[in-house]
Amino acid sequence: MIRKVKPEIRVVGFDDGTFSFSFKVHRRRTVLIGVVMKGSKDVVGVLCRWITVDGTDATEEIIDAVKNSRFKDLRVILLKGITYGGFNVVDLERIYLKTGLPVIVVVRKRPNVRAMELALKKHFQDWRERFELIKRAPPIFEVVPGKLYIQAMGVSVETAVEILKTTTRSGLVPEPLRLAHMIASAVMTGESKRE
Repeated sequence: MIRKVKPEIRVVGFDDGTFSFSFKVHRRRTVLIGVVMKGSKDVVGVLCRWITVDGTDATEEIIDAVKNSRFKDLRVILLKGITYGGFNVVDLERIYLKTGLPVIVVVRKRPNVRAMELALKKHFQDWRERFELIKRAPPIFEVVPGKLYIQAMGVSVETAVEILKTTTRSGLVPEPLRLAHMIASAVMTGESKRE
């Protein structure tokens, strides 16, 4: 339980690497990067796993990365969305229960849940299981009107917003997520992409 958000709170932010359409067709893998930071200033380390594009392994890879890392003082997991590697949907509740850490999902656009349901129905035989994970996720809260949305598991929305402020250096996206995005892009394409 987080009683007070300290400036040097230890967090890990995860994002995946880019991939081409052929990765979807051949169920190839993309990188999943976790950047561990103290607040918004000091990078403490980087975690790396590989997930199947449109697979079902992102949840377990995040859990494994956190539980088997040397970073035992983590307080929060930040995720850049609820889907990784296409439609590799994460189970927020399972991550929270298995790691014991609050999970905060941060996105720049409000997710279109209906469009996600239609896409899952069209492309996946197990669409119901994947969509159930999306439906079970906490409510979406608008933090910055039209620009930033969050979902918080295991922590109040108010505390989640405070954590975002503490871990954001400039702009809207927390620094661990911004750096994870850059590193994951560089691994997959040879250079980092703009946030």
